[in-house]
Amino acid sequence: MAGPEPLDMLRALPRIRRDPLEFLTHAAQTYGDVVEFPIPGQRVFFANHPDAVKQVLQTEHRTHDRATVQYQSLSLVTGNGLLTSDGELWRKERRLMQPAFHRAVLDQFVEHVDIAVDRLLASWARKRDGDVVDVDDAMMRTALEAVGRSLFSHDLSGEAGELVQAVLKALDVVVARARSPLAAPLSWPTLGNVALRNSLRTLDRTVEVMVGARREALRRGAGPETPDLLAMLMASEGFDDRQLRDEIVTLIVAGHETVATSLTWTWHLLGQNREVRDKLIAEVDDVLKGERPRFEHLSQLTYTRQVVDESLRLYPPAWVISRRALIDGDVMGVEVPAGSYVFVSPYVLHRTKDYWPEPQTFNPERFAAGAGEQNSRFTYIPFGAGPNLCIGRDLALMEAVLVVAAVASTCTLDPVIGHQVTLDPLVTIRPHGGLPMVLKKRF
Repeated sequence: MAGPEPLDMLRALPRIRRDPLEFLTHAAQTYGDVVEFPIPGQRVFFANHPDAVKQVLQTEHRTHDRATVQYQSLSLVTGNGLLTSDGELWRKERRLMQPAFHRAVLDQFVEHVDIAVDRLLASWARKRDGDVVDVDDAMMRTALEAVGRSLFSHDLSGEAGELVQAVLKALDVVVARARSPLAAPLSWPTLGNVALRNSLRTLDRTVEVMVGARREALRRGAGPETPDLLAMLMASEGFDDRQLRDEIVTLIVAGHETVATSLTWTWHLLGQNREVRDKLIAEVDDVLKGERPRFEHLSQLTYTRQVVDESLRLYPPAWVISRRALIDGDVMGVEVPAGSYVFVSPYVLHRTKDYWPEPQTFNPERFAAGAGEQNSRFTYIPFGAGPNLCIGRDLALMEAVLVVAAVASTCTLDPVIGHQVTLDPLVTIRPHGGLPMVLKKRF
């Protein structure tokens, strides 16, 4: 088993802070499938092989928990919700929420996504042809509104701007804390701690309004016609208001930022690859024939789905997935003592040439039926793997295809000449400073 020497690791610290994605890619290429990083007081292993993914996230998931710096930092925002919990609480949460994400009910979400897309396109209709729009911000607002309507039957459009900024600021702070070995106690009035408290107040206020409105509606006998996830959570035994808050915030944070980020990178890639974009538009026009996309269109928008899948390969929202070993064991024959951190990186795995020919190339055709480019389902993990696979995967993919098709049917988005897009690997991979693009109306 190989890895950098302690002195090499010390020298690499500025590079790690500047570009952790490049550092991990270099480590995998230099040291092989399992790398140990010499971290004082903590054994840390980086695995970049589908067999390791399968072992840690699926076959031995019960002997690996999420008590890592990554999830403990995230829990400062989400609390003990589905994304950060373990054990019996996680199993209870998963069983409770699973019906709300079942494939059989996804068609009910199309209307909610459509309303959010309508608002986006209406705002862009007021722009002039050739105006520059921040695609990153637009996708954040659209995805947030879709989550609010789909899961909670609640209109978040009025507070979308404030809520998006609260989420992003909170996540920025927790990432900074996770990266700093000398993070100040939360009780200290540092700029980061004050920003985190303000963001949490915004999130908590949103939850209070949402839950309060639902309780008042139920008191009047005017709940939603179709039971939603909020109804399931509120009806669950053993969920006090704090746990209810944690679950809702988790779904707001995870449910909108991941989808929005994948959509943002999809538009960036389409802007850089005109032939792919032209082929996508041709399919959209042929399938939709001027209509807004509906549930029955999803099965026909095959190339659009391939574009989304390829975007998720190149820019998986969750660029690192970490676990803590609960017992002494091994990863692919490398001894891993109890208490060690083991992590994989979908970003690095998805760009490894052993599993993906020409991995840096944006090629949606690799996801065509029968292409057979994936060696196993553990080489492509944009939503994780094993029992902790993202519960909202099917909803996220459906939403992404609907949004891409709806927007592509009315406009195109071109790169801003001279603007350099750089990656910000925070909780998700986001474009630093947003993603300005030139809006061109097709009709």
